[in-house]
Amino acid sequence: MPLHPSTFAVLGAGLMGRLLAVELARQGHSVDIYDAGGPAAEHSAATVAAAMLAPLAESAITEPGVVRMGHHALTRWPQLLAPLAQPVFFQQAGTLIVWHRQDAAEAQRFTRQLEANQNTLPELPPLQKLDSSAMATAEPALAHRFAQGLYLPGEGQLDNRQLLAALVVDMERLSVRMHWHTPQSPESFAPGTPGQPDWVLDCRGLGAKGQWPALRGVRGEVVRIHAPDVTLQRPTRLVHPRYPIYIAPKEDHLFVIGATEIESDDLSPASVRSTLELLSAAYAVHPGFAEGRILEVATQCRPTLPDNLPAIRQPRRGVLEINGLYRHGFMISPALLDVTLEVLNTGQSPLSQRFDLALDLEPSRLAPSSAAAPVFA
Repeated sequence: MPLHPSTFAVLGAGLMGRLLAVELARQGHSVDIYDAGGPAAEHSAATVAAAMLAPLAESAITEPGVVRMGHHALTRWPQLLAPLAQPVFFQQAGTLIVWHRQDAAEAQRFTRQLEANQNTLPELPPLQKLDSSAMATAEPALAHRFAQGLYLPGEGQLDNRQLLAALVVDMERLSVRMHWHTPQSPESFAPGTPGQPDWVLDCRGLGAKGQWPALRGVRGEVVRIHAPDVTLQRPTRLVHPRYPIYIAPKEDHLFVIGATEIESDDLSPASVRSTLELLSAAYAVHPGFAEGRILEVATQCRPTLPDNLPAIRQPRRGVLEINGLYRHGFMISPALLDVTLEVLNTGQSPLSQRFDLALDLEPSRLAPSSAAAPVFA
């Protein structure tokens, strides 16, 4: 079907808003994007993230639909990154899971849970149990500290801040009109009327709480460390009953370390306790972190719905709200992008059924009055 150019107002220039703006502009549409902050995405949860793509590892704490979204992302991210004018670090070397001897019982429980989840989701590559010899091959830097572990093949990661910056470059290249420090809400627009956009896409995360009162913040804290003495080949997770941490190695010996998940909208600086736990656990994984340099201790709140699952809803004609990405933003955003494009094109989404994604759509309200044809070919 021929492409029918439309006009879009995207509210929120975090991860989801930037992905949609770039894809819509690439398809030939006219796009304006509005954000309360600036191009550095300083108010976005996506800035404070490890950007791991770990569907099997995350299956221990989330639903099968989210895991299927994560599996979808492992194919989609390379496709989304390839056209960008600026390179973005992307790695698909799997996930390593380790534990200290005193936490062996917790590790056994975790392993059984992952194995059970694999039976439910056979599309995921099977986990591999590593003995000391296999550990030495998989991650030589940890061979003398951990006698066993798990390897989850196929999982990946990317550099969140490189991606956010690259998406700004492409928005400029594709003539997206960027309105920084200009907060807007859907009530500011009347889609489909003269002089107004055909569609409003609300991707503001917690900024949309006024329109979506069920949203809540789940606070996360991460430390960014430059540690030249540490070499890890892939994201590594430490099993621990109280503070299971992750260490995501980026380029040039930069490491993003996190674990904390606090039910709070508080955006104050990280607590001493949280910071000490993160740094102590990282040092327990690799002593080279002792001589690393702390570049940043950052906090942010992830937008979360009551069931901890994402949702797309359509409150009125020409308005779509995409929200609730919780702690899985980079892992599930390609799936939410593709579902949104299907909805814009056809008014429905077969993909959403595969992902068990909540869609609250009113067919009579979907198409703006000025749209005579689907918006995508």
